[in-house]
Amino acid sequence: MTEKQLKQRIIDTALNLFEKYGYHGVTVDRIVTECNTSKGGFYHNFKSKDELLYHIHDVFITYVLNKAQEAYATYETPTERLCAIIQSFVKAFDLYKPHITVFYQESTYLKPEYSKKINEKREQYKQILFQVIRDGIEAGEFRQELPVEITGMSIIGMVNWTYKWFNPNGPMSIEEIAKIFTDLILHSLLTDQAKLNDKITPYFLSHFSQS
Repeated sequence: MTEKQLKQRIIDTALNLFEKYGYHGVTVDRIVTECNTSKGGFYHNFKSKDELLYHIHDVFITYVLNKAQEAYATYETPTERLCAIIQSFVKAFDLYKPHITVFYQESTYLKPEYSKKINEKREQYKQILFQVIRDGIEAGEFRQELPVEITGMSIIGMVNWTYKWFNPNGPMSIEEIAKIFTDLILHSLLTDQAKLNDKITPYFLSHFSQS
């Protein structure tokens, strides 16, 4: 078994146990027993249970941050950038649902050194989103009367709640849910003139229902 396979097995086992019993309800002994490894195998990959919890948090936060940075660099208009950011954010709740669940349940137990790193990435993500909204207002695509920070935090708050209700086996795929979020947010932000733009209308649900 390769080191990578063992590390992933430890992570998967810890995710399952943390979800069921909470961070403080699970010992390193329990983790190594459940994933059929040794303490040596655990400590070769993680210096502590605290570092393991940090890694679980960092995986999905790094994913959404990288996707936001990629969207800003790849797309030309604020609306296109915002749509890409929303869609990757929503999809994270399918790709990393156990990680995100554990994050919201157990984030208060992160040690300050790890919490600082996570918060720095969360702040970077927020600032990218805020900048996209500012760009959209300046470009005349988004409504000028909307406060940037409140608008950005409203988007984050709305999408974040997905972890509470998203069911991978439910009637809608994560891609369909992402389109709904995108439509809701765009109709809230866009100016009347921008809503008529041929480059923007493909992001609306009405476009998908007609195609």
